[in-house]
Amino acid sequence: MPKAVWNDLVIAESDDTVVVEGNHYFPRSALRDDVIRESDTHTICPWKGTASYYSLEHDGRKSADAVWYYPNPKPDAEMVRDRVAFWRDVRVVE
Repeated sequence: MPKAVWNDLVIAESDDTVVVEGNHYFPRSALRDDVIRESDTHTICPWKGTASYYSLEHDGRKSADAVWYYPNPKPDAEMVRDRVAFWRDVRVVE
C-alpha cells in the first residue's frame, strides 16, 4: 500500500492512489490533518488547473508547500479532484 513519509512519519496511506505524471495522488481523507497548515502558494498547470498547497509541521520541523492539490481541476484532470500529492522532502513508498 502506498505511503507518504515525511521525517519517518507516515502522513498519508492508501491503496486508492491515482498516478499522474509519476506522482501518486492520495485521497485527501488519507492525509493526516494534524501535520498540515494552509499555504498561500498557488501554481498553474496548463492542463490540470490552479494548484493550492499545504505546508507540513510536526515536532518543530517544517516543510513549506510540500503537499499540493487541485480544488477545481480542469475537466481533463478530474481524476485528481479531492486528492493530494507530495514533493520536496516527502517520500512515497509502496
